[in-house]
Amino acid sequence: MKILGKVAFLLLLGGMWCQNNRNTKAGGKSTKKSGGNQGGDVGQSLPVVDPTHGNTGSTGSATGIGSTRGTGGTAEAAQEGAAGARNAGQHTDDMRLHFLKNTQVTCNDGTAAGFYLKEFRGSRRWQLFLEGGWCCHSKETCDSRYQNIPRLMSSSRWPQTKRGTGILSSQAEENPHWYNANIVFIPYCSSDVWSGTGPTPTPPPRPRQGREKERDRNTNATEYTFMGSLIIREVIKDLIPKGIKLAKVVMLSGTSAGGTGVLLNIERVASQLEQLGAEAQVRGLVDSGWFLESKQQRSPNCPETISCSPEDAIKIGLRLWNGVVPDRCRQLYKRGEEWQCFFGHKLYSTLTSPLFVVQWLFDEEQLRVENIYMGGQSLSEEQWQYIQNLGRELKNSLTDVTAVFAPSCLSHTVITKSNWMSFQVKGTSLPRALHCWDRSLEATRNNRTPAKGCPFHLVDTCQWPQCNPTCPALVDQATQQELTLLQMLVAMGLDLQKLGLDPQGDADSLASMVSNGG
Repeated sequence: MKILGKVAFLLLLGGMWCQNNRNTKAGGKSTKKSGGNQGGDVGQSLPVVDPTHGNTGSTGSATGIGSTRGTGGTAEAAQEGAAGARNAGQHTDDMRLHFLKNTQVTCNDGTAAGFYLKEFRGSRRWQLFLEGGWCCHSKETCDSRYQNIPRLMSSSRWPQTKRGTGILSSQAEENPHWYNANIVFIPYCSSDVWSGTGPTPTPPPRPRQGREKERDRNTNATEYTFMGSLIIREVIKDLIPKGIKLAKVVMLSGTSAGGTGVLLNIERVASQLEQLGAEAQVRGLVDSGWFLESKQQRSPNCPETISCSPEDAIKIGLRLWNGVVPDRCRQLYKRGEEWQCFFGHKLYSTLTSPLFVVQWLFDEEQLRVENIYMGGQSLSEEQWQYIQNLGRELKNSLTDVTAVFAPSCLSHTVITKSNWMSFQVKGTSLPRALHCWDRSLEATRNNRTPAKGCPFHLVDTCQWPQCNPTCPALVDQATQQELTLLQMLVAMGLDLQKLGLDPQGDADSLASMVSNGG
């Protein structure tokens, strides 16, 4: 009898284990299913690591915007997922996806817009980050974008969690001054440089003439919605239960088109928080979103995004997006000229919120607009001259900017890169410059004298691309080898002697510039 009793007990335990195992599998299925629920938070039982988490920023062009991989796994992602499973329920450094409660404000394709949030309990500092990725401005360019980079127009394949890097990292060693803030990553899925307040698409109208025809040109006859500015507004509304009304500092940051989005929306964000009764100081951080107008003459009806100058794309897009610009800037320009407010050097003086500008003096995306690709197959003497002139013009445009970090380098975006602490201007790193700016703003706010010896207006004085020794390395696109600037110019077909450049002498002069502080 004792033996039979033990057998019965073991069978009972086995049955309980099997039932529990079935429940676990069923729970896994329901979690997957709930991933499609776009009216609120994404259901999840285990962290799902975004395989692109190593680069949460984007390069900002329609041709080179970060990774377009979906949420399918790599070996690395699988390993991290397994690690997440082992540590389920423990503290995670990932940002978690939340869809907007207002389901009327959507991505281009009508899927729910949203944001990723990593809360730091007790912190009254918030960072809201706008992702970059240029724009589309017509049915043709938007169709092409949707086919090639769907994640920038739809939330259907967004991962449930995202790992912050650079200034979005929650690790003190990678992000010494903002790791303990509440971090909000707002994915870019509106393709309107964060300016759109567009109505839902309308069917193509019947043929009309005269004034009716002109009015129809301002309607959205595509299949897409453009609501970038509204998405920011709704994100802030959804953060109220999370405590943003109690914030002391709210920093709106962004890279590339996201940086331009900061310029366009910072005053609106400050006004919204003030109306909510928040006493937060709203600040802006613009990374690689300070563009200059193109020098090339192009057809105003440019068919492809890549063949459009920035101003032409914005002129056409503004009507499609029902785009908005800051009121004080808009008042400076007549109707139809509002596109000028997308350019920082024209908008900056009208802003009242504090702004910090991070800008490579030889921005690769600014060069791409002129069909210049460093590390590509060839470079003409005229293009080399343009590159040198660009550095001077960007430098001049930043003269009156109070807080700026502008290295004399060929690159694009920096604040979301894991190695963002390694770049310096005149011996000061970017995180240090941001901290100095932070201290200065706090001192001014509290009627104290700002500390001396803590600089935050940092612009390289040397004239050459890559004359700053901390610049990111140049890479030959064909061989993937790292090259010096002069080596790259030779590889791209330039005759250094014909340009009046002596390889040894100019190498020595570059070294001299560097040793004298850039």
